[in-house]
Amino acid sequence: MSPLNKPPVMEPVVNDFVVKFANVNGSGSASANSMFAKAIFRMGIPVSPRNIFPSNIQGAPTWYEVRISEQGYLGRRGGQVELMVSVNPQSMADDVNSVCPGGYFFYDNTYPLDFKLIRDDIHYIGLPLTEITNNAFSNPRLQQLFKNIIYVGSLAYLIGIEFEALESIVNDTFKRKPKLIPPNIEALQLGFDEAKKVYDNPLPLQLKRSHKNDGKVLLEGNAACGLGAVYGGATVCAWYPITPSTSVAEGFEKYAKRFRIDPETGKNNFAIVQAEDELSAIGMVIGANWNGARSFTATSGPGVSLMQEFLGLAYFAEIPAVLIDVQRTGPSTGMPTRTQQSDILISAYASHGDTKQVLLFPATPKECFELTADAFDIAERLQTPVIMLTDLDLGMNEHICDNLVWDDTRSYDRGKLVSAEDLDNMGRFGRYLDVDGDGIPYRTVAGTHPEKGAYFTRGTSRDEYAVYTEKGEEYQRNMERLEVKWATAPQYLPKPIETLRDDSNSVGVIHFGTSNEATREALETLTADGHAANDLRVLAFPFHAEVLEFIERHDKIFVVEQNRDAQFKSLLVNELEIHPKSLTSVLHYNGDPISARVVRSVIESHLETSSSQPSVAANDAQQ
Repeated sequence: MSPLNKPPVMEPVVNDFVVKFANVNGSGSASANSMFAKAIFRMGIPVSPRNIFPSNIQGAPTWYEVRISEQGYLGRRGGQVELMVSVNPQSMADDVNSVCPGGYFFYDNTYPLDFKLIRDDIHYIGLPLTEITNNAFSNPRLQQLFKNIIYVGSLAYLIGIEFEALESIVNDTFKRKPKLIPPNIEALQLGFDEAKKVYDNPLPLQLKRSHKNDGKVLLEGNAACGLGAVYGGATVCAWYPITPSTSVAEGFEKYAKRFRIDPETGKNNFAIVQAEDELSAIGMVIGANWNGARSFTATSGPGVSLMQEFLGLAYFAEIPAVLIDVQRTGPSTGMPTRTQQSDILISAYASHGDTKQVLLFPATPKECFELTADAFDIAERLQTPVIMLTDLDLGMNEHICDNLVWDDTRSYDRGKLVSAEDLDNMGRFGRYLDVDGDGIPYRTVAGTHPEKGAYFTRGTSRDEYAVYTEKGEEYQRNMERLEVKWATAPQYLPKPIETLRDDSNSVGVIHFGTSNEATREALETLTADGHAANDLRVLAFPFHAEVLEFIERHDKIFVVEQNRDAQFKSLLVNELEIHPKSLTSVLHYNGDPISARVVRSVIESHLETSSSQPSVAANDAQQ
């Protein structure tokens, strides 16, 4: 099939469309596609890139989806795409089907296109990418890499990316390898010139400079967590590699090497240990915190499963610890490179017996940074583990967020930590004694005093003075004190954020974490169509009183979450003692990030039919 010689007739679209790239995993395409997204960001246009990659190392299909939205809608839109850039023969059939009617299919026409891939309702844009690359570069590896850069240059002409923005990305990317700058810019220019030669005019999908990104950055959630741990005072990280959390520890190491080096000796003021497994990692974290360091680990669902008994020990022995769980699709190995919010219950009730763990739910990289730093204060204030639940979508993709800000006057909150002087001025020290009525006892760090404050930390029952006991009444008294501490906890946790759109309080929507952007877009578009609904974004567990108040105030409540079994709804029902039928679930669990289409379609269908059905599941394939 020959390429089109002029663009098809189509209504112009400016700064509001989706571009999707189809590549081969391991071909170096991720860097080129990221360059594409970053250049649009530098043009001041809100952009939301998502890398959809397989769990194998090399050879399988991989996709990179970029949503461009002048309105600043950063959630996954779902549905079909306007422009598909397909350079992977393995996935071309699926790629062609992904294009919306009237959309564009960009491909390498060095080789003829299979007639089975031709649709009469979309437009085909062909350029001889392989031929151009082979003529310009002789090194086989460079040919593979620069082929990706060439198609980015072609897109610069076709949809209006400012070439200066691409050049600035290349200069920044290779500033430590300046020899790579000229050939990358050459490859961009080759693609640009070829597209301009073949096509008289650009496509009607166009980018125009905006100013919506002023004061914002493009950042991965995992990197933000690593930086937040440094600012939060962490000096020890013990971890075991697991997708998608590995880059949290790598981010911490990167930033610690900048900010935790002793200026006089040049030695590290931090320690990173790659443990032999997740059990060892959490054990080291608990030991380091018991000794007075601020320590954390990062893992995903399988790791949380393995850490259960140690998390119970930290809860019962009342040892601070921070765990960052970057959730992925399960059960078992599941889909390691797909996203979900499916570790809620296993984290909230981690370990056997009567345990409850503090949870935090960030929705942006900025919140990853801030809540990670806060988690260390919360853990020491409450003397308990704090588990932050992010997910693969937030952790491994770049998201637009406000600039990170830190108050240099801020000091760490070590909680009820007594010094040697404190111990000298008090009577008998009771490690598990509730002095203030808030359920939180006083603690010491090992070695604080040569005589006073010494006690055994154990996972077995003890009295208020840490003396071993099997007396039922003493065990019960301790467990009841832990309940008092649990009731105290919300005052140290971030409050939920409510957005009011409906004075009648007819419909309310509860959501958390990365469901935020899709929910916001869905509710704003519903409001524009005359179906206003309020929403409440929950940032922490145990729940604040405002959560129950929000539920009781509204006639109908929807709960948005990305798992099959409505885990967050179950948590609301269990902890707030409300009837399950008072909550209607909006569920999504196919491994892709939830989209506004899913949220809107479920809410709209319930509002139209006034159905009393308690749960509806949806995914993009059904839309």
